Amino acid sequence: MKGIYILIIALSKNAKIRIGALGEIDFAKGTYAYVGSAQNNLEKRVQRHKKKNKKLRWHIDYLTTNKFAMVEKVLFKPAPKTEECETAKKLTKTEIPVKKFGCSDCKCTSHLFKLNHNKEINLNTFTSFLDNG
Repeated sequence: MKGIYILIIALSKNAKIRIGALGEIDFAKGTYAYVGSAQNNLEKRVQRHKKKNKKLRWHIDYLTTNKFAMVEKVLFKPAPKTEECETAKKLTKTEIPVKKFGCSDCKCTSHLFKLNHNKEINLNTFTSFLDNG
C-alpha cells in the first residue's frame, strides 16, 4: 500500500540526541508525532520504524533508536505523497515543531512535532483526518 503515516512516539526522559546532519537536539520528555510517507510498501516502512536495531538513514531513525523512545501508535491511510506535507502543515498550526526535522527534501518547517496538550486530545485530532488509523 502507498500512503502517509503518523508515528506517535513517547520519550520517557529528556534526552540530547544527535540527529544526523542536524546535530544534537535537546528533546523534552513527552509525546511526539512524526509525519512520513511510503510510496511503495507502507507496512514495511512502518515496521522498520518500530525496530531499534537498524541502519540510521533518516532523521526519524536517530529518534526511534534512542533507548528512551518508543513508537506507541501508528496512524496511516492510503494517500498521495503530497498529503505528507499537507498533514505536517496542519500540525504546525497546533503543535510544537522540531525545526528542520524530517523535511530536508521539502519546504516544511518540520515533520516532527511535540504534542502540546493531553495526548488523547491530539490523537482524536489526528484520527479525524487519518481515517484508517
